[in-house]
Amino acid sequence: MTNRTLVIVNTTGRQGASLARVATAVGYNVRAHITTKLSDKDGAVAKELRELKNIEIVQGSLEDQKLVSRLFVGARRAFINTISWGDEVAIGKALADAAKKAGVQHYVYSSMPDHAVFDRGWPSLPLWSCKFTVENYIRQIDLPATFVYTGIYNNNFTSLPYPLFCMKLQPNGGFQWTAPFHADQPIPWLDAEHDVGPAVLQIFKDGLQKWSGHRIGLAYQLLTPKEVCAAFNRGLRRPCSYKRGPITIEVPIPSGYRAQLEGIEEVFGIHEAPYFGPEIQAPDEALGLWEGYRGMEEYAREVFPVEEAANGLTWMH
Repeated sequence: MTNRTLVIVNTTGRQGASLARVATAVGYNVRAHITTKLSDKDGAVAKELRELKNIEIVQGSLEDQKLVSRLFVGARRAFINTISWGDEVAIGKALADAAKKAGVQHYVYSSMPDHAVFDRGWPSLPLWSCKFTVENYIRQIDLPATFVYTGIYNNNFTSLPYPLFCMKLQPNGGFQWTAPFHADQPIPWLDAEHDVGPAVLQIFKDGLQKWSGHRIGLAYQLLTPKEVCAAFNRGLRRPCSYKRGPITIEVPIPSGYRAQLEGIEEVFGIHEAPYFGPEIQAPDEALGLWEGYRGMEEYAREVFPVEEAANGLTWMH
């Protein structure tokens, strides 16, 4: 590999930070895009990015056409995980156009399915369907690409009153998770901070001869909600139970996320649709990329209490 420049978009996110961490460690020169200037208020990820070697920070809006046009110059590999900073479809298309113009040879795009295309009466999830639209555009312009579909982050769990993944602290010191999923429905899980980076690096190493145009279900465990709670029970040595029920919203959330949650209740709660749709399977391909994953029990034991303490919670003491 003569050109070791790797562009990462959204480097302060869990996926991008994971890749930046491992890519710089093995000698890639990472051009790390962030939307806002790093400061101590941004926490541990911002501090870590500032201290990494072999990293160039590029800060600015992805709606800035001049920034986007310069982002990929001289790079041959790129990892893109956009979020709803604005018009995500327009941003995604502009990034793809700029990468193609710059001659990027392997573009790994973090996509998600649009359940409406399967013609089974499932609605689109608004925060996912835009990614699927961008994926189709990348294919249309013949940008050499691979598409990763990430499972639910283990790191979504919190005892704070956030919707869908609240592990609510109980009077007995245990936890209860309430969500619309069937208790026995297998769901794909991923420790994004720990496992995205090594897996994406292996995709680059394998190259397009193996992964050109391919969709990879990036998840390392298929666990039902009951199995998730059993893993928390073992990891924390505290009781943890699952209750199937509607998503409750107790804190202010963006309107777009509210629509996403409503869609999740219908797609996965009512229709019990497969998370990635019927065409993508997990975890075999993910395990072929990286076997050292962090499972749910290890996450619950070693990471969940640390993240909770960082949020000012004290139940673990």
